[in-house]
Amino acid sequence: QVQLVESGGGLVQAGGSLRLSCAVSGRTFSSYAMGWFRQAPGKDREFVAAISRSGGSTNYGDSVKGRFTISRDNAKNTVYLQMNSLKPEDTAVYYCNAVNPVVVTTPLWSYWGQGTQVTVSS
Repeated sequence: QVQLVESGGGLVQAGGSLRLSCAVSGRTFSSYAMGWFRQAPGKDREFVAAISRSGGSTNYGDSVKGRFTISRDNAKNTVYLQMNSLKPEDTAVYYCNAVNPVVVTTPLWSYWGQGTQVTVSS
């Protein structure tokens, strides 16, 4: 069974930075494109970023382009999200999941981890 453990969230002032991590087990991590998603209270889950299996290709949602950077370490079975210039509208619970390699905005696994809360104060 796949396990996804997100960490690194917290409370930060607008303009600040955070680095999220997601440790994956139960699957051959390097075989999957991976992505980050977020869900704010009362809103649908939103695509944030995706990275190819090798890490050579990345995609971002329009709202985070130029501010967030996704990366991965296949030796550590971990995907990261570096978030800079944070805004109050980035406040949400952040989740990782594998993504469809053709339609990278689509999560692949039905299982979700507990997520990590990011709160940005103005």
